[in-house]
Amino acid sequence: MSQPPAAPAVPAVADSAASALQETVRRALHHLLRNPMTLAGLIVVVLLVAAALCAPWIATHDPLRQDLYATLQAPGAAHWFGTDEYGRDTFSRLVYGARTTLYIVALVTVVVGPVGLAVGAASGYFGGWVDTLFMRITDIFISFPSLVLALAFVAALGPGLEHAVIAIALTAWPPIARLARAETRSLRKADFIAAVQLQGASPMRILVRHIAPLCLSSVLVRLTMNMASIILTAAGLGFLGLGSQPPSPEWGAMISAGRRYMMECWWLVAMPGAAIMLVSLAFNLLGDGLRDIFDPRS
Repeated sequence: MSQPPAAPAVPAVADSAASALQETVRRALHHLLRNPMTLAGLIVVVLLVAAALCAPWIATHDPLRQDLYATLQAPGAAHWFGTDEYGRDTFSRLVYGARTTLYIVALVTVVVGPVGLAVGAASGYFGGWVDTLFMRITDIFISFPSLVLALAFVAALGPGLEHAVIAIALTAWPPIARLARAETRSLRKADFIAAVQLQGASPMRILVRHIAPLCLSSVLVRLTMNMASIILTAAGLGFLGLGSQPPSPEWGAMISAGRRYMMECWWLVAMPGAAIMLVSLAFNLLGDGLRDIFDPRS
């Protein structure tokens, strides 16, 4: 009598993937509960995202509305963080400024991550003249301080938020490329890569299907830690008047406008400065936590 056909192995594969995902989530939650600094960084980042998404409901005033009868008022019940030289509410401008900050961080990360990963993986896998060419270009970008190089690009492109995003992205990809290259060089001689090559897989398929996914965890950690540098560079460009243009609220531009009154009206500089410091610290703490979570030795 003929045997019935064997059941497909798809459910077993799905169960294995689900269990692996559950194990990763369990490790992440365990690390967050064990490391209060990482948890604090995550909370600050979540609050930043929530403030940016819910800015119209959180802000107590219109961030662009001027009230010359309420200029340079100290923090109080009417204006929690005081007002600026045009009578605009500082708290509301900070909340809407979170949107600008996240917009810059998100766009730069979306551009920098794939570009750095592609350049680094190709350089590490092919080696030879490809490695030499890509790494010499990377060395040229790394040899300049990021803010100075961003200033040069913005000066060539012109001031503006979109031009600032392009300038920051052009200066932020080299560390990602170096990291992806190092990871790829350690993987290209692995036995499973040799087995895939013997099966006739093309270099593009090996890079996309096998090497790039193994580099993603390190790249994600590096991108998270780079977000603090992106925020500081964006604030520096805004401070110099090369980023977001008035009257749009932006933390660096707010510090630049308030520095003329900082001796008498400390809140004009202290509030956006504290926001930049807190968010940058939160991304650094979150990046440290992600590194520990993805580290197999942890």
